[in-house]
Amino acid sequence: MTKNKIDVYFILPTLFAGGAERVFLFASQNLDKEKFTAKLIVIGFEKDSKYNVQGVPVTFLNKKRVLNGILPMIRLLHAEKPSIVISTIAHLNVVMGIISTIFPKIKFVGRVSGIAKISTKYNKSKKGSIINKISSVNTYGMTSLDAIICQSNDMKNDFLDYYDYDENKIKIIHNPITQSSVHNLYNIQKNEVKKFFTVGRLTDIKGHSRILDMLSKLDFPFIYTIVGDGPLKDKILNQAQSLGISDSVNYIGYTDKVDEIILGQDMFLQGSYSEGFPNALLESCVLGTPVLAFNVPGGTKEIVEDGVNGFLVTNEDEFLNRLNDDREWDREAVSASVYKKFSKEKILSEYEEFFSNILTKQ
Repeated sequence: MTKNKIDVYFILPTLFAGGAERVFLFASQNLDKEKFTAKLIVIGFEKDSKYNVQGVPVTFLNKKRVLNGILPMIRLLHAEKPSIVISTIAHLNVVMGIISTIFPKIKFVGRVSGIAKISTKYNKSKKGSIINKISSVNTYGMTSLDAIICQSNDMKNDFLDYYDYDENKIKIIHNPITQSSVHNLYNIQKNEVKKFFTVGRLTDIKGHSRILDMLSKLDFPFIYTIVGDGPLKDKILNQAQSLGISDSVNYIGYTDKVDEIILGQDMFLQGSYSEGFPNALLESCVLGTPVLAFNVPGGTKEIVEDGVNGFLVTNEDEFLNRLNDDREWDREAVSASVYKKFSKEKILSEYEEFFSNILTKQ
């Protein structure tokens, strides 16, 4: 431990473009430097990093898989002996839980990022992690962790359904608002043609297909922008073609200009069947753009206030009805609704309090 400070090591598989990566990077860069010393440990390769890591030390293990990083990780922790190690993503959490048995003086924390009972239903990949396929190893690793951070109440309840774990060792901490500025957001000209958009990985669980089905039933002109990449890209674009709405669908792959896209839109559409804590949806609200989302397991319902910053619906008929809603939204009210709950000051304070408290618990 650094003298008079708490050393917190944030462990990530990669620094590519995920929500968990953004949260860990943000936390590591913004923890109170008088109380904490933060460091990022990345299993993957430095050449693949998509983030600016200025202001925080980073060690890249340059390994292709988490399993290949186990021995280097053990050597690093043995040499540097941090106070707290916090990891994210299921199979990495399992590995860190197993490693924790070697270092009883270090507090190991796992951050859960999804609803397992639904995400496993939609994850059709046959590859997966060897660790995740061995139930006993998975359970041992997760339950060996000193504490768990969940992003929503649904996530906490789902975790407790899967694991025999002390509920008192689970802390709910939402994701913070990470945009640095929201100036000049409210002088936006009204679009002559309705503009909808979705940001997210193109996979089954994200529900792009059912959004396209409902958009095809609209009787007014619109533009729907899809931001993201994934294995279903061709299938989704082909569906738009078969529905006869391809001229109204605009596809953008990976971009670091999401804020600029959001500012020109009328509404964020979320078709997901499950969510962790949807950062893109939160960012949309921050920038004053309301959302239309299904009330599904995860953190969506903790962000969306129906009629204040968007709509929560329970079925596709309700979704379609809300697509036809032509009300004028108060962009300042939309933004304020999330700032009061997810400001960076509030969430960082929760992380700092959590890190301080965990060291006093046996």
